[in-house]
Amino acid sequence: MTERVDALVVGAGVVGLAVARELALAGLEVIVIDRAEGIGTGTSSRNSEVIHAGLYYAPGSLKAALCVQGRDALYGYCAERGIAHRRCGKLVVAVDDSERAALEALHAQALANGVDDARLVSAAEARAMESALVAAAALHSPSTGIVDSHGFMLALQGDAEDHGAMFAFHSPFEAATVTSEGFDVRVGGAEPMRLSARLLINAAGLAACDAASRIEGFDAQTLPKARLCKGHYFSLAGRAPFSRLVYPLHNRAGLGVHFTLDLGGQGKFGPDVQWLADGAPEDYTVDGSRAEAFARDIRRYWPALPEGALVPAYSGLRPKIVGPGEPAADFRIDGPGQHGVPGLVNLLGIESPGLTAALAVARLAAQRLS
Repeated sequence: MTERVDALVVGAGVVGLAVARELALAGLEVIVIDRAEGIGTGTSSRNSEVIHAGLYYAPGSLKAALCVQGRDALYGYCAERGIAHRRCGKLVVAVDDSERAALEALHAQALANGVDDARLVSAAEARAMESALVAAAALHSPSTGIVDSHGFMLALQGDAEDHGAMFAFHSPFEAATVTSEGFDVRVGGAEPMRLSARLLINAAGLAACDAASRIEGFDAQTLPKARLCKGHYFSLAGRAPFSRLVYPLHNRAGLGVHFTLDLGGQGKFGPDVQWLADGAPEDYTVDGSRAEAFARDIRRYWPALPEGALVPAYSGLRPKIVGPGEPAADFRIDGPGQHGVPGLVNLLGIESPGLTAALAVARLAAQRLS
């Protein structure tokens, strides 16, 4: 017998959890499936755990709007639920005069995105804020912060379950067929099952494009090409040199090798950018030989980095939908208005600032189901 459910969410990362919570709070019967053993084992737990202010994204884009909305919602949710977080602030640095124009452009973009508290500071002001920093100028973002991402995800899961949502782990999405009543979904694992869902939300992260391609009745030609971009992180042995986050000016694939803090005050650097070949497996090994390139980048804004202070920590994968050298893509939150299939939302290319924007992404995904 096929079990019937209002909504099936594919993926139990931070966005899938936020979607499950949103739909469960709206009174829908929700099942979340994930191929892994628990929540948030992929991109959601292998990142910088930064609450982004909204500096980096093209004005008018989904990333810009949902980052600002999600940031405010996340700070409020963390305060309400007692989730560990800190609004520590960030400095984006121009290391010399040649980068001033780019820094000023970033400031103008931040203001256009509604990040009203961002302000340019002089070298002297930046040095007064962070004495170890070397910069010609900086952009101060006081609304940037850090969050316990696992604590956030546990709270989302708890909210969803409290409102009736159910979770099935070790349960990979295999395929689905569009029917007159929604979707006939085939789920794999040790105990394969079939589900009939009125609504299908594909929040599979790294596997989202692949999952969408296995929905019979959906035009896969509308899908972008999935690309994986790896980023390594190194921990700092010894005392953290900064009390705020410190970022260089970003590049197209990422935000540069930046300094972040965890909630215990430990410093770390990353991520870098390593494009993986098409079809390559998900690989989370940390290449310790990359420390030399890390050190070179870090010493542009922190020349006092001690020799041998970088310790391999972890790596993560970005679910890109563009390739090397291409302009950054916006979030794809494709509902019936975009692809024509009632009851289906595909969440594609949900990389940074996906953690920050999760609550806002979930709200928009739910709206696009109707």
